[in-house]
Parts: sequence; structure tokens; C-alpha cells
Amino acid sequence: MMKLVAVALCLGFPFLSLSSQSKEIKLKVLDREAYEQSIQKNPNKELINLEKKIPRIFLDIRYATSNNFTKHVIYKEAKAFARKPVAEALGEAQKEFLKLGYSMKIFDAYRPYAATVKFFEIIGDTRYVASPKTGSRHNKGCAIDLTLVDLKTKFELPMPTEYDSFRKEAWAEAPVSDPEILKNRTVLISTLRKYGFHVNKTEWWHFDFLECAGFEVLDIPFEDLE
Repeated sequence: MMKLVAVALCLGFPFLSLSSQSKEIKLKVLDREAYEQSIQKNPNKELINLEKKIPRIFLDIRYATSNNFTKHVIYKEAKAFARKPVAEALGEAQKEFLKLGYSMKIFDAYRPYAATVKFFEIIGDTRYVASPKTGSRHNKGCAIDLTLVDLKTKFELPMPTEYDSFRKEAWAEAPVSDPEILKNRTVLISTLRKYGFHVNKTEWWHFDFLECAGFEVLDIPFEDLE
């Protein structure tokens, strides 16, 4: 089934249908042309380059390297995009982090749907990766994977686990014995919550923007966005 999905995407279909034996589920996936039509109707649907929008952020786009759980390069370019309201909310959160002496480091943001299909083929566990039947908020440009960096040292703040860990210690409410690590995780989660983000329960680094209604799943490579 996943191979059929990949073929459909390569052919450039503006949408595709996924079905099971018991129930047919249709998922609308926009290509570049359909996406451009959507932002003409609603400018808030535009994907914004976060590095250009938000001052002093850091990027460490892991899926543009082999330093990720797949051990494969998934993206051709190391860029981070998010829908306009998401980018604006992140910009407000960044102002608060800067006052604290920190900055955001982005691991992943908008994720083309084809990458979600690949992830599911590798992991197959919807606690950690989205099902291709539904897509994810990453595919809609409404989710961000990030951590915090000390502006003076340029080093990441200590957190409970490394990025993309599948260990229980990575859960957002997992017990933490080290007071510094607990403080860092709390600052990250509580600050982003003020600006409309909700942390994923199994990933302290993953934040969903709650006001995401009406944003479609997209399958546009980064190189086709600018």
C-alpha cells in the first residue's frame, strides 16, 4: 500500500486516496499548484521560511542529514517552514526566550507528506510517527520540533533525552531527577504554551500549534517553495 502511495505522489496528484479492506479513507494532499491556489484564497495558509522570519534562531534540520532515526537523508535542503500564524506565534515566543538568554533551535517544522509515508514504513508505531491515512500536523505546517540554546555558549540546554529518542524518558511528563534539566524542559513547554502550542505527550521537543483548523496536508519539497 505504501508503495502505491509513493507512486501517486511521484506522479504529482493533488490528492490521493488511501483505503483499507474494511473502510475507505480519503486524504486530501495538496501539491504545489493546489497549495498556491489555497493561499490566494487565504494568505494565512502561506508557508513561511522561519530562518528569515525569526531573528537569531538556529537550525539543525536532522532529516537533511543522515543523523536521524532513519539513518537516511530525507530532505534535499536544510530549511524550516511553517504556516503564517505558526511562524508569528513562534516569533513572539522567541522574544521571550531571548529575554531569558536563550534561543530556539529548530530540528524540524513543515514536513512533506512523502516523508511521513517513509517514516511509517520504517517505524510503524503511531505513538512516534503519524499514520499516512491521516497525515500529521507537521504535514500541515502546524508542528515544530525544537529545543533551546544558550545564547552565550551556543550550546543546547540539557534536556531529558536527545532529539528523536524513543525512550520513555522522552515523554513530556516523564520524571526528571536533575533539577536543571527539569527547569529547562519546563521553560520550553510553559513558554510555548503561552503562544498556542501543545507539547506531544511522548516527545518533549514536539509542539503542535492548536489553531490549525482548515490547513491541509501538503506534499511540496522545500526546493519548490522558494
